[in-house]
Amino acid sequence: MKNVLFFLILIVCSKTTAQTVVSGSTKNNNPIFSGWYADPEGTIFDKTYWVYPTFSAIYDKQVFLDAFSSRDLTHWTKHPRILDTIAIKWAKRAIWSPSIIKNKNNYFLFFGANDIQNDNEIGGIGIAIASKPEGPYKDYLGKPLVDKFYNGAQPIDQFVFRDKDGQHYLIYGGWKHCNIGKLKPDFTGFVPFEDQTVFKEITPENYVEGPFMFIRNNKYYFMWSEGGWGGPDYCVAYAIADSPLGPFKRIGKILEQDPEIATGAGHHSVIKVPNSDTYYIVYHRRPLTQTDANSRETCIEEMNFDEKGFIKPIVITNEGVKEHWIK
Repeated sequence: MKNVLFFLILIVCSKTTAQTVVSGSTKNNNPIFSGWYADPEGTIFDKTYWVYPTFSAIYDKQVFLDAFSSRDLTHWTKHPRILDTIAIKWAKRAIWSPSIIKNKNNYFLFFGANDIQNDNEIGGIGIAIASKPEGPYKDYLGKPLVDKFYNGAQPIDQFVFRDKDGQHYLIYGGWKHCNIGKLKPDFTGFVPFEDQTVFKEITPENYVEGPFMFIRNNKYYFMWSEGGWGGPDYCVAYAIADSPLGPFKRIGKILEQDPEIATGAGHHSVIKVPNSDTYYIVYHRRPLTQTDANSRETCIEEMNFDEKGFIKPIVITNEGVKEHWIK
């Protein structure tokens, strides 16, 4: 009997380790799950919402990524350590800003690593691959995809964008510079533009980091973060253009702190619900009780547009969004 009981305990413990359910409240849904997490990328795979955030800690402890999934935006399941530096031999620290996309039958997770400060350091933007959204992920290239400072852009804060024609672009950059490059179909490198340049700079006014792009009504919405990530002035601004290459003229801020709710609201992504005009912005912010720069939580709000297609200013809340199943 003791052996049977021990066996049952082992099964329960192994399941708990592999997948922990994190339930949100329908009244107060922000943050959407517990723990210090930042730079969230939200997406949808097979009628399930997924959020891939940075584990927010000092750089030497930022050595893995967790993921979270939900069918309704209020009850979340944690998928721990979907990527770890154990699987990425060249990555030692500062794993952050994941961006994921499904290409054919595989999931490609783009990430930044090592926070390199010059062209002589090892690190930059890498790619991991898996057959399922929850991984486990392994190194795809065995080396960084981008490991140099092109056009002054630090190789961090990567976002993978699929255009209407199926072309994939890598949009990335820190240190107040943003680049765009055309990815090869297999993501092993880049296809030069017609003028033979590999990366084009598309930096808008006040850009700092955290680029994101989506298409609505055939217009390209380019979004980014401004201010300092560790301070209260962190925020999100945007521009609209007719092409993923711009030019992008800054329109204004649409997400920023509320001294009554939280500070440092920024570094976001956008989820569009299929077959609808419903959009959600997923972002991080710092609780009023916290002063540590790494004390960041992942939150969500609905994002709306006016009759001209401009994004309405977003009010950050504790309530977040209501339960929403994907049909």
